[in-house]
Amino acid sequence: MTRVFNFGAGPATLPEPVLKRAADELLDWHGSGMSVMEMSHRGREFIRIHADAEADLRELLGIPKNYKVLFLQGGGAGQFSIVPMNLLRGKAVASYVNTGHWSIRAIAEAKRYCRVNIAASSEDANFSYAPRQDKWKVDPAAAYVHYTSNETIGGVEFHWIPDTGEIPLVADASSHILSRPLDVSRFGLIYAGAQKNIGPAGMAIVIVRDDLIGHAMPMTPSVFDYKVQAGADSMHNTPPTYSVYMAGLVFQWLKKLGGVKKMEEINIAKAQLVYDYLDQTEFYLSPVAKEDRSRMNIPFSLRNDKLDEEFLGQARARGLSELKGHRSVGGMRASIYNAMPVEGVRALVEYMRDFERTHG
Repeated sequence: MTRVFNFGAGPATLPEPVLKRAADELLDWHGSGMSVMEMSHRGREFIRIHADAEADLRELLGIPKNYKVLFLQGGGAGQFSIVPMNLLRGKAVASYVNTGHWSIRAIAEAKRYCRVNIAASSEDANFSYAPRQDKWKVDPAAAYVHYTSNETIGGVEFHWIPDTGEIPLVADASSHILSRPLDVSRFGLIYAGAQKNIGPAGMAIVIVRDDLIGHAMPMTPSVFDYKVQAGADSMHNTPPTYSVYMAGLVFQWLKKLGGVKKMEEINIAKAQLVYDYLDQTEFYLSPVAKEDRSRMNIPFSLRNDKLDEEFLGQARARGLSELKGHRSVGGMRASIYNAMPVEGVRALVEYMRDFERTHG
């Protein structure tokens, strides 16, 4: 069997050792005689899987004791509504930073529950940069400040953590969580969809400070109430058990690799391979401000867009999959998450060089 190099933005490539282990354990987890997919979430086997996954995530990110870790259904997009439901705490406004597609989606959902103050925006330059904090205008009455710390579609990443003072900072870190060290204590809440760097689609991980729990709006469904879920170890309802298991395997893989600091070194090297090439060619264009380029999602375009389909077709023939850009922006996009091996990135750059030689 030949596996392709999958550059998809999500669901994304998973570490091959994780997939092989999951395959080995699919029918019989550790002599239990059943698959994790068949286990009761109340049984001792799954309780162990869940506890180990949380402990490993806490270790990887250095999560302080006064933060809860929740494994919830609904993906990252579900949190667009669940965050204001839980964090408004009787206040009427929340501040949001608008840096592109996923920020816009989060803002639209928040408007269902409160007034949204746009603290900063990069719309003036087609969402090609991360607004400097000295340009932000946060409403002092805001319940929280929300930003998308890596925009998957636009390829813009914040390489710094905003300072919002006493107002809790909320980050949608879906597309770069676990790609680098993160000072969790700087945030009130971090959430992330699983399908980029954590595991299969359908689950979100929420890391939330204790003092922000217990203030949900009265209309909040109990399965979306952080206090209810924290009190039940994310098992108020049946959790996404297999997704938790797969996330746990990814966490173990990361620990064996050397943790998020080592992962960051690898990710910097991988991204640099692509950006170094883009910076010395005029055949391809890179739209993002250099200081804000994402290490995870690299959008680029061909100067002659009439060659797009040929570029994609030849890429697929060489085992380079899912390079088509998001439908809202077009062009190309290479998502090089943690599980993308450096060999895949080298193969991509070699192909881009070859295509330029034959079509430039």
